[in-house]
Amino acid sequence: MNIDAIRLYSVSRRYGAGDGLVTALDEVSLAFPRGTFTAVMGPSGSGKSTLLQCAAGLDRPTSGSVTVGGTELTKLSETKLTLLRRERIGFVFQAFNLLPSLTAEQNVALPLRLAGRRPARARVREVLEQVGLGDRARHRPTELSGGQQQRVALARALITRPEVLFGDEPTGALDSRTGREVLSLLRAMVDDDRRTIVMVTHDPVAAAYADRVVFLVDGRVDGEMAGAGAGDIAARMTELEAAPC
Repeated sequence: MNIDAIRLYSVSRRYGAGDGLVTALDEVSLAFPRGTFTAVMGPSGSGKSTLLQCAAGLDRPTSGSVTVGGTELTKLSETKLTLLRRERIGFVFQAFNLLPSLTAEQNVALPLRLAGRRPARARVREVLEQVGLGDRARHRPTELSGGQQQRVALARALITRPEVLFGDEPTGALDSRTGREVLSLLRAMVDDDRRTIVMVTHDPVAAAYADRVVFLVDGRVDGEMAGAGAGDIAARMTELEAAPC
């Protein structure tokens, strides 16, 4: 039986109460099969980041269920949820979030050290090689370009061999050429390693690297595209942003 890497069933997330009630997600049901690359897009305020946070166990839905590899997150205690995120989920954000006083290899090893595990130096070097930074292991963030720093962040996310890698605008702070290099790395992780990647982005060029693009509007799924090019994705986004509220 092929269990989806992530499955959301009728997930809603509401904030506030009364007149201040905001519905960020509204009955969203989605499946993310193993070994696929999905981009999530939508106008500002459509619920993209909330979807990612609920799917990754960073935020709890108000209602509905989220499962990662068959484990339902909504029933886990905070302690067990923290352990699951640490061991089975990787994160890459627009901000690199590297510790400036640590070298690249020390930043990469940090998730294992925080989990009380002694990182094997060979494993740390392996993931740095995987992102093309084997010769930068002893460099600190200030000695690396923005693209190299994001690669270190990517290696740090991979050190625990996560089932799912979540990216929140992972190329948002990079120039177009460096962004393409990082996106090519993500694409290769899906094609070569059968990694599952879910990426929130506003960039149609970035989304075109994914197998499919899921569109959100006002907290609801508003269709998806598979194997689409950047031009078609941009046209769809223009339609969504021009639609009356």
